[in-house]
Parts: sequence; C-alpha cells; structure tokens
Amino acid sequence: MTTLSSGFARARRWLRDHPLALDATLAFCTLVVMICSSFTDPGDGHGPPAFGARTPELFSVLLMTLSAAVLVLRRRRPMQVLAVTAALSAVEYVLMDPPAPVVMSAVIALYTVASRTDRPTTWRVGLLTMGGLTAAAMVFGSTPWYSQENFGVFAWTGLAGAAGDAVRSRRAFVDAIRERAERAERTREEEARRRVAEERLRIARDLHDVVAHHIALVNVQAGVAAHVMDKRPDQAKEALAHVRDASRSALNELRVTVGLLRQQGDPEAPTEPAPGLAVLGELVTTFRNAGLPVEVACADGRERLPAAVDLAAYRVIQEALTNVRKHAGTGARAEVSVVRVGATAEVTVLDNGRGSTARLPGGGPGRGTEDRLDSGGHGLIGMRERVTALGGALTAGPRYGGGFRVHAILPVEARTGEPERPGTAGGTGLRR
Repeated sequence: MTTLSSGFARARRWLRDHPLALDATLAFCTLVVMICSSFTDPGDGHGPPAFGARTPELFSVLLMTLSAAVLVLRRRRPMQVLAVTAALSAVEYVLMDPPAPVVMSAVIALYTVASRTDRPTTWRVGLLTMGGLTAAAMVFGSTPWYSQENFGVFAWTGLAGAAGDAVRSRRAFVDAIRERAERAERTREEEARRRVAEERLRIARDLHDVVAHHIALVNVQAGVAAHVMDKRPDQAKEALAHVRDASRSALNELRVTVGLLRQQGDPEAPTEPAPGLAVLGELVTTFRNAGLPVEVACADGRERLPAAVDLAAYRVIQEALTNVRKHAGTGARAEVSVVRVGATAEVTVLDNGRGSTARLPGGGPGRGTEDRLDSGGHGLIGMRERVTALGGALTAGPRYGGGFRVHAILPVEARTGEPERPGTAGGTGLRR
C-alpha cells in the first residue's frame, strides 16, 4: 500500500510538472470515451442502452478526433479551444443524425474556461455555450425538442461551468490563505529582527553609559594619584581607593548588562535591580570624589516613576555628568534637578564650564562646550535615542554666558516596547 501511494504521488508530481503531457493524456482519454459512446444506442428511454447497435460515420470520427486534439491546448488558449470545440459540436448536430458525442470536448473546454477566468466571464461564456449547443440539439436533431438527450446537453454544460467556477474559487481561497500565511511569516521575522535590533541598541547604550562613566572617573583618579604620589602619598592612596571603587562598580554593572544576553532560565543570570534614581546619591558621590562639585535638587514628593523612565533619567544624568567631567575643564560645577511636571518628569543637568586647553593630571587636554556636540562620540546620540524611545524629548547645547545644558522631558506613561528589567518593577521614587 505504501509503495502504491508513493508511486501515485510521484506520478501526480510528474503530471503537475508537465501540464502538456497531462492535457494530451486527457485528450486521448476523451477521444476514447467519445468513440466508445458513439457505438452506443440510447434507445427510446424504456430500456438499457445497447452497445454496438450503431456505427459512427467517418465524418463524425474526424470531428471527434479534431475536438479531442485541440484539448491539448486548453490551458494555453482556453477561449479559442472552447470556440473550436463548440463549433465542431454544433456542426455535428447540424450534419449528422444521430449525432456523435462531440459535445463532450466542449464540456471539458467550458470547465477549463470557468476554472481559469473570473466569474462574470464564466457566466457570459457559459450561458452562450449552453444556449447555443442546446438550441442546435433541439432544432437540428431528429428527436423531439424535449428529449432527455437535449436537456442532457444543457445539464452537462451547466455543470461544467459550475464545477470550473467552484474549482477557481477554491484555488483563489487556498492562494489567499497561503499568501496570508507567508505574509504573517515575513511580518513575524521582521518583527523578530526589529526586536533584536532594538535590544542590541539598548544594550549598546547601557554599555556605553557604564564604560564612559566609570572609565572617565578611573582615568581622572589615576591621573591624580600619579601626580601626587611622591609629595602627598595619603591623597594618592585615597585616589587609588576611588579607582578601586569605580572599577568594581564598572565590573558589577557590566556583569548585569552582559548577563541580559544569557539564555532564559540560566541560573547564572543576574537578579540585581537596574540602576535608577534611588541610587542617584551614590552616582553623585563618585563625581564629587573625582573633583566635580555637583548640586542635586529633586522633588519632595514620593511619586514613583515607571521602571523604564526611572532608568532613562538615571542614564541621562550619568552621561551628562560624565560629559561635564570630561569636557567642562577645571573649576566647573554641575547642577542636577529632577522634577515632576504634570504627566512628565523633567531632568536637567547644568554646568558652568568653559573648557580648558590645559592638560589635566593623568588625562588629555580639556575641551570647550562646543566639543560635546561635534566630538563624534555616542553620548548625546545615546541619550537622545533613550529618551525618544520613551516618547520624550531631549535638548542639549551651550548656555548663554558659558556652560552647557542638558534637558530631558520624559512622559510618566512610557510607551516604549522594551521589556522591563528584572528587579525594576514598580519604579523608584524621585527622592535621592
């Protein structure tokens, strides 16, 4: 049974891949059926048909052969094949009595037209074929017009048109389902790629924030330690302690960020909460230890921010203060404010730095405030992407009279599509 079914499947695939061979086989089978039927006398309707009671004329055999031969082209030229077979069938009804079943080829041709065209065309062509062939059988046949042979022509041609239309509708329905499934698959793949790209950008921003902040502090403190190592060893020891703390914090945050790439269910995946405004005081302390005076002003209310907004506010402050430390020069001061205004939270970081061309201890030369806009880094770009992803807005630029200003407006009801991080549900307060 398995061998038979596999052989049938192979034969079906071969015929589907070679439609001309299938049509030739169908034409040959139709010719055989028409010739066999032409030897059958249907009788007067009161007894069974008698096979061999009559012999077809040579002209009828020629018409049956021609009508069967044109069926080979039924897929390529369905309308022309229908016209030829219908004309040959009409000629048979007009010239031969009793007529041979040439009309069988017209029935197959009408089915092909109905299955390969639209419904209005099927209605027009089908009614014309049904009416013409039935009228020819009724008018030129020797049997009464109401005989079952004449109504059989009407029924078979109508059935062919209806069957072809049903097959066409089913094919269109299957094609629509297949197209919808393929489109859904493409959409799913595009959505997966989009989510992967968004996740990569988010992790890249986090890595940039962590590395830029902590490495900048390590660089400054290491420079201070190298500068005072010989004359003031106590201050050098304190600077090295800050280097150790900053490097430990960088390693911890990098471990948390890279841990997001682990597979779900990995027992080594991090469970520590992401940084937020709740640890803003610790962030500010690291900058103060690095020699940057920072004043913080936060709202006194205890409103809680969504987790994504809370993290974005923290990262904006971290990146802005890092830029102040890197570019504002010596003697700069910074001010940080986080306030709740209606349905938004506003984060502002100001500094009075004017930049410096003097070389800082252990570091490179200072830069002016304009260097923050065209330095080619990713800090401002990352801040803007993070804020925009939440539906907010960020502006950054020099202040009138000197210094730099970073201002972010974050909607409290975030519309970001990023997943919440572990341990950040519920957000944190605005208090530090």
